[in-house]
Amino acid sequence: MSTSFEKYQKRRLISSYFSVVISIGLVLFLLGMLGMLVLNTKKVADHFKEQIALTVYLKDNAKEVEIEDLKKSLAMAEYTKSTVYVSKEDAAETHSKEIGEDFMEFLGYNPLQNSIDVYMNADFVSSEQVNEIATELTAKNFVDEVVYDKPLIALLNENVKKISLWILIASGLFLFIAVLLINSSIRLSVYSKRFTIKTMQMVGATKGFIRRPFIWQSVKLGMIGAFLALIGMAGILYYLNNSFPELNLTGDVKLLLSLFIGVFLMGVIITWLSTFFATSRFLNLKTDELYY
Repeated sequence: MSTSFEKYQKRRLISSYFSVVISIGLVLFLLGMLGMLVLNTKKVADHFKEQIALTVYLKDNAKEVEIEDLKKSLAMAEYTKSTVYVSKEDAAETHSKEIGEDFMEFLGYNPLQNSIDVYMNADFVSSEQVNEIATELTAKNFVDEVVYDKPLIALLNENVKKISLWILIASGLFLFIAVLLINSSIRLSVYSKRFTIKTMQMVGATKGFIRRPFIWQSVKLGMIGAFLALIGMAGILYYLNNSFPELNLTGDVKLLLSLFIGVFLMGVIITWLSTFFATSRFLNLKTDELYY
């Protein structure tokens, strides 16, 4: 009979530990993914900013040496990520493919111009800075005009600010919820052993002596839960990096390592604090209060 009861108690204990580990793991996984999103918000925004081209149209009488000098100066400019020179012939061929017919046969000449597409570094993609660059380039006597999508740049920067703000708010809120959920799981685990705590106290065990095994057990569960969360995060990160290699999500190894260490330490610290306060609460209760 006692053996059956011991097996039942053991199964119940394992089930309790399992539920705590899963709860901690899921909460830390979601928190870690949100942290990953926060860290990569700027990277994703920068990726979209760097897809916007500033097109410099050159006059037909522009000399070859002037074009080459402009190409070199643009390539060396601090605001430039990359440049693409598009001759009027290439532009005509591309346009003909898009409309499905050779428009030059109808017109009798090529009305398009030689141009240079300038893709800028994300830090310079703002309405003010792009306007300054465009004004500077337009001042050259062999440049006909500089064209870029002003509304798109303004809208992109505005949306990036809004999204960043809401992500930070959501991160703070979710961190608070994560602490509450992990704390609740630990408190329930300690609650199931409240009579054991009081018995140890009644036979003369000190509070520190009673707390120690509970804290160590909870910290181990927190470490296991954090480890499971890190495995899940690594799997999602690997999938996203393979699906969207242009974002280079694994480029900043130090930042990712800091995030992973942060998630692991959070699992340890929250479980340690939750267990400390939970055991302290039951240590300070009177015996008859344990039934409520």
